Amino acid sequence: MRLAFVSFETIHHRRTETNARLFRILELLAGRGHEVHVCCAGFWSGVTSTLERDGIQYHAVSVDRRARRSFLLRLPFVLRSIGPDVIHASATPPTQVHAANWGGRLARAPLVVEWYEGGSQSDPENGPTDRAGIPDDRWHRGAIRKPDRIITPSRLVDTWVREGGGSGDRISVIPNPIDLDRIEATQPGDRTDVVYARRLDEGANLESLLLGLAELRDRNWQATVIGDGPQRGMYEDLTRDLRIDDRVTFAGECSLEERIAAYRSAHVFAQTATECVFPTELAWALGAGCIGIVEYHTDSAAHELVEGLDRGFRTTSEQELADAILDAGDLEHRTFDDSFRALDVDHVVERYLEAYETVGGARGLR
Repeated sequence: MRLAFVSFETIHHRRTETNARLFRILELLAGRGHEVHVCCAGFWSGVTSTLERDGIQYHAVSVDRRARRSFLLRLPFVLRSIGPDVIHASATPPTQVHAANWGGRLARAPLVVEWYEGGSQSDPENGPTDRAGIPDDRWHRGAIRKPDRIITPSRLVDTWVREGGGSGDRISVIPNPIDLDRIEATQPGDRTDVVYARRLDEGANLESLLLGLAELRDRNWQATVIGDGPQRGMYEDLTRDLRIDDRVTFAGECSLEERIAAYRSAHVFAQTATECVFPTELAWALGAGCIGIVEYHTDSAAHELVEGLDRGFRTTSEQELADAILDAGDLEHRTFDDSFRALDVDHVVERYLEAYETVGGARGLR
């Protein structure tokens, strides 16, 4: 199948959750033998307008990110020249969805839109916006109406899209993929009781976990915090103020291999962030056998992964979180959980291919 992805900014420009999600998907599809093209702003030096890297063909629709207007004007014609079976555009920024829609008309190809975030906070020109929900403006409303199918990572974003005018029968919820084979092949690390993993910024809400752990000072436990960010110093100070600094290890940034090893060795993974469109690290941890404890927040989809699980807890306060950690102690320790096959890479790729087939674009390899 010939697939044309549209993303003004890619992971090669800047690493964001949106860019990382799209790159992982097109990487997996290319690995399956599909012909993958990416229409983006140029990120390489030289005079050529195309670049092939790891089996993916990149097209510099504009010279760089400063030429956004040029990108939007040229995109429909580049898409027509590619002649794709399906056009798959990121919703960020929403203006590129409108341009991709024109490209779809010229190329006679259906349009699928990846709606990973709420607003356009990844937009380098417009700056940060509120993640909770989708802005009510003509660009976003049009970007919701025009696609043949919209893909979201969670029911949370699905709800935002519906509230913005999206039709439920045109929306597919497909999670971020994990790799269960990779988990099973990774050796567990040093034993720990509780692990937390996220960028330590204003949305991390690590204090909820630390306050919950402080309630358990008289118990024997060790916790590991994976991740770095501007709030790390504040959280390290808080552990000292709570007199638990000798039991909480701040591991900083870790590779995926190191994170998997930590999850396989841990008993509990705690998710307390206030904003999360899909809890990717929680997904890896659940696949690695962790018991999931999620603090519920309106703008977080994390609770969706633990609903109905015997090895999952949903909490709303530090005291409930502390109680959940104690209750988790009665459950067996595991280093792998095969029941999360629905999150595995093979299943996720099949879900994307099904979405493409639904819009009538499956004319090539499967």
